Amino acid sequence: MSAQQHFEAAGRAHREGRLDEAEAHLSAVLETHPGHVGTLQRLAVVLAQTGRFARAAEVYQQLVALAPGDAAAHINLGYVLYALGRASDALPWLEKAVALAPDSAEAHVNLGNVLAQLNRPEEALSHYARALALKPGLAEPHNNVGNVLTAAGRHQEAVEAFRKALALRPDFAEAWDNLGNALAALGRHDEAITAFERALALQPASATTHSNFGTTLAAVGRHEEAVAHFERALALRPEYSAALNNLGNSLRALRRPEESLAAFERLLALDPALPHAHFGAGSALQVLGRVEPARRAFEQAVALAPDSAMFQRALAETKRFRADDPQLAAMEALAQRASSLPDGERIELGFALAKAYDDVGRADEAFEQLRVANTFKRRMIAYDEAAELAGLAAIARAFTAEAIRAGRGAGDPSSLPIFIVGMPRSGTTLAEQLLAAHPSVFGAGELVVLPDLVADGLAGTRFPFDFALVSAESLRALGSAYVAALRRLAPSAERVADKLPANFRLAGLIHLALPNARIIHVQRDPLDACWSCYTKLFPLGLEYTFDLGELGRYYRAYEELMTHWRQVLPAGAMLEVRYEDLVADFEAQARRIVGFCGLDWNARCLRFYEVDRPVYTASGVQVREPLSASSVGRWRRYESHLGPLRQALEHPKGAKP
Repeated sequence: MSAQQHFEAAGRAHREGRLDEAEAHLSAVLETHPGHVGTLQRLAVVLAQTGRFARAAEVYQQLVALAPGDAAAHINLGYVLYALGRASDALPWLEKAVALAPDSAEAHVNLGNVLAQLNRPEEALSHYARALALKPGLAEPHNNVGNVLTAAGRHQEAVEAFRKALALRPDFAEAWDNLGNALAALGRHDEAITAFERALALQPASATTHSNFGTTLAAVGRHEEAVAHFERALALRPEYSAALNNLGNSLRALRRPEESLAAFERLLALDPALPHAHFGAGSALQVLGRVEPARRAFEQAVALAPDSAMFQRALAETKRFRADDPQLAAMEALAQRASSLPDGERIELGFALAKAYDDVGRADEAFEQLRVANTFKRRMIAYDEAAELAGLAAIARAFTAEAIRAGRGAGDPSSLPIFIVGMPRSGTTLAEQLLAAHPSVFGAGELVVLPDLVADGLAGTRFPFDFALVSAESLRALGSAYVAALRRLAPSAERVADKLPANFRLAGLIHLALPNARIIHVQRDPLDACWSCYTKLFPLGLEYTFDLGELGRYYRAYEELMTHWRQVLPAGAMLEVRYEDLVADFEAQARRIVGFCGLDWNARCLRFYEVDRPVYTASGVQVREPLSASSVGRWRRYESHLGPLRQALEHPKGAKP
């Protein structure tokens, strides 16, 4: 076959998608005509289309040597080098392309892409703008502008750029995906979800979109759906590290710690140098009670990313510091650069340093770290104190003694539930752990089942304000729905302990909807309880803990509501346990608690620290250890700093001292 026939056969094969055959014919031409420009051009295109960018780059380099004034060859060489991740190498070729063809929109777009990759955003935006001036109907430059703006944190402007791209090309799946990410960054999660759904409708096999969609679903607590998308992303791309990391996080949020750990271990097998993978594995191990392996995992995370205050705090929570601890010195060095850290990291570092200083007896420095960190945190959250305290008072008004008497006997008669309530950091985890050691009790942790049922309107659409309108049938339905949820968690358990402390708000409702449920109220010295709250960086839901005055006023409101329950609930409906008594005479108090739950005594309850079960609370490390009285009276070390707390505890808001 002659060179001409090979060339023509290559053209036919290329048009029909038989790229390997086309390459073979073109290579045959080049054996006899090694510098044939047309053949080299077609061969480079075939190589790029098959993803063989390194070989394509070699061919384009031949072309620019043969035709130094050919702008297209320069553009394509720059493109394939960029595709190889060699942005610095691509830059001079694309700059030459723009010089050769200043009116080429393609040259400006490609140069903009390289400049964006090289973190030169303003220059990149300038070239995208030039491309759009030359060809206003191009969607790609708008999308690329959005990506640059997203990287710069200019998310609202990015949204506008992505919408311009989509107005020009509604089937642009990548732009829908990018729009979803920008909207999610702005907290507009519902709109982001819609964007990801559009992207997947256009391109259902995009691992990137599945992973991004999962991340947004996880951000709004829809972790079951998020897991499905992460798993789909991994089916499409098994070594997708971001999807694996996020899968591990969502599985942990779903209280599936073994599966979470497996995801992070799989990620570490792919890349042992990923600090977030060690952190995720450590978090799962800590929940599972494997404290020493968790500590080692956090140590690895810190070793790989020593400037991560989040990793430093995780490690700090698993250990007791000595004065010469090298981690303390490292955190103090990091604190010297605190002003350059994002606010979230400054907060993490403050809590970590406070833990270390407290361990080594440097109380004044510990308090100062907590004061600053809590102040930063308080500025970042929305907390309406007046509404929160009014809500507690409204519950007391709705559940009068008459309302309790009128509703008695209407609920589900199950004796399955045990509710452990109180302020956070008051000993509720210890009470649950000793019960979970009993062979007849399943410790379910902090369930949001009851608050969710209330939020769904089962206790009135405007609970507590319309509670008087709730029928006996509705109360029974509420109780039955709660019991059914517990049965799904522990089908064979005789009792299930729900230790969500905030259920103290619902003690009256619990008594009416579940009259045979046990309610255990764990109390602790107010100053100890509040101080312990102030030392912890809680997640969402405990917004009152970041200011000493607000914390003290909330405690007063809690105490007032508990006083109300004592007055309106019948005798024996609630067992009250003092944390200090539990510590001083553990066995006697443990026997009280077990007996109140209608169970025979079991000596395993004395060895609560041996129970092998997941624990998700801030006390997860402490309840793995034998009982200690070291937490009793801890506030006294900080007495000189607690004026705002003491004043709030002693005087109602607005009252004169």
